[in-house]
Amino acid sequence: MTGPQEFGTALNAARRSRELDVVSTVADVDVLVIGGGITGVGLALDAASRGLRTVLVERRDLAYGTSRWSSKLTHGGLRYLASGQFAIAHESAAERHLLMTRIAPHLTRPLAQVMPLYRPGHVRRGAYVGAGYLLGDALRRVVRTPSGLLRAPGALGRDETSRLLPALRDDDLAGAVRGWDGQVIDDARLVTAVARTAAGHGAAILTRCAAVAVAGEAATLRDEATGREFGIRARAIISAAGVWAGELSEGVHLTPSRGTHLVVDTVRLGGADVSLTVPIPGSSSRFVFTVPAPHGRTYIGLTDVPTEGEIPEVPVATDPEIDMLLNTVNQVLHTPLTRDDVRGTFAGLRPLLQGVGSGETSDLSRQHAVIESDNGVLNVVGGKLTTYRRMAEDGIDEAVRRRFAPGSVAPSRTRTLPLVGAATRRELATVPAPARFVRRFGIEAPRVAALSAGATASRGVSAQELEWGVVAEGALTIDDLLERRTRLGLVAAEADESRDAAAAAFARAGVVPLDV
Repeated sequence: MTGPQEFGTALNAARRSRELDVVSTVADVDVLVIGGGITGVGLALDAASRGLRTVLVERRDLAYGTSRWSSKLTHGGLRYLASGQFAIAHESAAERHLLMTRIAPHLTRPLAQVMPLYRPGHVRRGAYVGAGYLLGDALRRVVRTPSGLLRAPGALGRDETSRLLPALRDDDLAGAVRGWDGQVIDDARLVTAVARTAAGHGAAILTRCAAVAVAGEAATLRDEATGREFGIRARAIISAAGVWAGELSEGVHLTPSRGTHLVVDTVRLGGADVSLTVPIPGSSSRFVFTVPAPHGRTYIGLTDVPTEGEIPEVPVATDPEIDMLLNTVNQVLHTPLTRDDVRGTFAGLRPLLQGVGSGETSDLSRQHAVIESDNGVLNVVGGKLTTYRRMAEDGIDEAVRRRFAPGSVAPSRTRTLPLVGAATRRELATVPAPARFVRRFGIEAPRVAALSAGATASRGVSAQELEWGVVAEGALTIDDLLERRTRLGLVAAEADESRDAAAAAFARAGVVPLDV
């Protein structure tokens, strides 16, 4: 493993090769993390920043599983208040505050949530939703998120509602209620940024490296690029495999719930840059909402469907889910969306803890837990994207308590540790680079912009963005670049159009993409 000064934060094929060689010959490490989603990279960062010798292995790519299929929101906990889960509501608001103000201002932004109100019943509906938004705003004040970042909720008149949401039908439109929450502009980019920050603190981040067996303090790892297997010992082995946790650790029981989203062109929603929120018929607490996204897209979600049986590596949307989402949002649109407007879909499996909560999976708790299985592996399970940092802190705290001498390991530093590219919002506004780059790379944007020109991919994704994915963000395959570093893969036709440009980026970087 390397120190933070030797190779910096860049992840790439050359660094992976060097660190594989070191890890395969080193006698032991302090912490082995299994899983390269948001929880896993959070654990790696927390451990490495405390000075622990840390290795993370991921059998596929960073953010390959659930972490790239989120709703792209940093929820402030309102939903949990409604169901009486006050502790997790406060935790969510506190972690949102840290993400938006210290940890990743460059990857997050405030997002207005606008619920249109139609006659009749608009007064009652507005009062109910407005009261909920006020509760959420009270949480914001408790954790001291400034009102200049997340504004107070309020009512909107008919004209302002139509201006913000031009695609709304206007017959019987009375106005709207507007609240505010946080948005992660790209969840996969957040995972990559956490992983790179961990690497900067000395963690070995090994993608395409599978843990094929674990027991006690020993694990057998396999380089998926070559098939070579080797052993490693770690004082603490921690699984962050999400819904796949049971594959390595018996006794970990989760209730996966599938959340499906649609991908449409933002122009079909009038170019709206706010979240349109629509109640699901028959429910007082569930909503379908839109989320503005990069590349001129908008996501529409969210289903909540229990998933039984074998867990797929890549979940898929079902026809009933697509119809439900379209039918719900079409209630308030002047020109309804059709199947032809759906450019793509994505679905993720939430790792909900069994035995907590009741009723529908939407009512189950999103709390997390650290569970030791019979084979000695610590499993960090449950939770959600917003609270990844707290989950990681609790996981490493528990590993330290169980596996290390008292007082031998420093406390967590991640509350005040910014990710690569982070700066204050005022500083970000002065970065000398195109705004598109600043939104994706923060203060690293000038370095990205300085890379050589070349073939442009679909949706205007530049040659520089593609090459940066290879030289600094750990993309080892064409699909890594298109599916998770740029998200062009959300629309299959656009990914196909971009393969030549992606291959050219690997060539400019002098790297041969893996074929795995």
